[in-house]
Amino acid sequence: MREVRLAISAEDRRIAALAALAVGLSVAEAALPSPLPGIKPGLANIVILLVLLRYGFSVAAWVMAMRLLAASLMLGSFLTPGFWLAVCGATAVMGVLFLVRSLPRALFGPVSFSLLMAFAHIGGQLVLAKLWLFTAADIGMLIPVFALAALVFGTVNGLIVARLIAQDGVPGAQSAHA
Repeated sequence: MREVRLAISAEDRRIAALAALAVGLSVAEAALPSPLPGIKPGLANIVILLVLLRYGFSVAAWVMAMRLLAASLMLGSFLTPGFWLAVCGATAVMGVLFLVRSLPRALFGPVSFSLLMAFAHIGGQLVLAKLWLFTAADIGMLIPVFALAALVFGTVNGLIVARLIAQDGVPGAQSAHA
């Protein structure tokens, strides 16, 4: 029997550590009380945005995918409706980030990216919920509540990312647009 050895690079370790941080924040967030299902602060998005700004889109996509899978397995929600809602939200986030990642940094920073992420996430979830779980009338009543939550949490998370970047300098932050 042959022994298989996998080479683990520093980049692999960095991605794993960032994904572990995002998973930890997702699990911690699951313990927070929520006034309405689906309204959460999106703490893991802080990590995703930092990864995007520091290491680029492909690393952010890997961290997002690992966070979704690992957190759902840890929380027992893998393949449940909540998992699919999270997948749709994350897919919408990554789609928006892919489209806007090359916007001029002088005009678009962490807060605007975070707001786009928050609105994309809730938008992706609401689209799936409308198609799968609710009638159009039910969704319409929820949009203002979810939009307000996206505005508040997107702004707060963006300000946190901006503060972390200012403190750390986030080397390579400009390379996210490459």
